[in-house]
Amino acid sequence: MPKLTAPQIKSALATAPTWKRKGSAIVRIFQFKDFVVAVKFVNAVAKLAEKAAHHPDIDIRWNKVSLLLTTHDAGGLTEKDFALAAKCDAAVAKL
Repeated sequence: MPKLTAPQIKSALATAPTWKRKGSAIVRIFQFKDFVVAVKFVNAVAKLAEKAAHHPDIDIRWNKVSLLLTTHDAGGLTEKDFALAAKCDAAVAKL
């Protein structure tokens, strides 16, 4: 999958306003009521990531989960990152 250009990234970020660009990646911090719900979310993300064959960096801090997405093979952001970001956003509503 080809790496997105700067204008393509800007356009993609407009559709994912809760995600922020950090170098060659996008990041978002999700906050939950407690640790149990945070881990439940991480498990949902793990299933989505396996299905997409695209795995985020995940950091869990009690009730906060930080996700970082980048396509290492492409050396930066691709459509895969924004597609998985949207699925992660949708997973929150299902908890």
